[in-house]
Amino acid sequence: MIPFRFAGMGNLLKVLTREIENYPHFFLDFENAQPTEGEREIWNQISAVLQDSESILADLQAYKGAGPEIRDAIQNPNDIQLQEKAWNAVCPLVVRLKRFYEFSIRLEKALQSLLESLTCPPYTPTQHLEREQALAKEFAEILHFTLRFDELKMRNPAIQNDFSYYRRTISRNRINNMHLDIENEVNNEMANRMSLFYAEATPMLKTLSNATMHFVSENKTLPIENTTDCLSTMTSVCKVMLETPEYKSRFTSEETLMFCMRVMVGVIILYDHVHPVGAFCKTSKIDMKGCIKVLKEQAPDSVEGLLNALRFTTKHLNDESTSKQIRAMLQ
Repeated sequence: MIPFRFAGMGNLLKVLTREIENYPHFFLDFENAQPTEGEREIWNQISAVLQDSESILADLQAYKGAGPEIRDAIQNPNDIQLQEKAWNAVCPLVVRLKRFYEFSIRLEKALQSLLESLTCPPYTPTQHLEREQALAKEFAEILHFTLRFDELKMRNPAIQNDFSYYRRTISRNRINNMHLDIENEVNNEMANRMSLFYAEATPMLKTLSNATMHFVSENKTLPIENTTDCLSTMTSVCKVMLETPEYKSRFTSEETLMFCMRVMVGVIILYDHVHPVGAFCKTSKIDMKGCIKVLKEQAPDSVEGLLNALRFTTKHLNDESTSKQIRAMLQ
């Protein structure tokens, strides 16, 4: 019996080792990665988009809305002065909202260019991410921005309130055959597109999901696995860097660890929206238990928002195919 037990233990160790090996692991230098000559053209294109990301986030964070002016105008419909005050408060805000929306279009194009570079033959997605670390870092920066933007947007109901008031006022004036100057900047077609964008709970994530799905459908000769494997590889690399002291110690800043966690969660959510059966089923190439465990080992204050993102912005968490253990870990 004893030899049999040892043989069983040996087989179990082999299985566990094989499982660990199945998840890609290498150090992705988020702090210092520089583009090689082969990456430079795409890197420059993406960099030109990303250089505006911090000012977009700062502008969104400072967005206060025109709630009091709108409330006064609605409560006093015959007071022309209050109507004008509300309108004058809302118009500059709508121009800001247009800027955010236009940035999402630029981000969509940037992501498609990156996916093209990181999934094309003859290399596997793992080889691409390991060889083209500067592009992998830009991919991570897009995901990092996306989560931060959507967090801020979800916490700010004024955005939709302001835009709804703007649409109502424009419609009313159109009925009265009035044309307002701002319509030259935000015409009806633009307003419709912006309305759909801001109606989403997580508009930037939705933009990335659509961009990824569009990329897959446009590149019919490229197996969908190339794209989903690119996402699952990025998740695995982030998880391994967070749980491996040797890798973790190479980061010079706590901020990089937070960046790594945010990127890991962002890729999981994107994978869950793009992959036909999602990130939580048994056949998923993402080690969901391992990823959640890594997050729960951090200070609760720093990761609660990320755990909530997994709870509330994924697509397949509540599917029957999701194990009870994973659901319990996220409760």
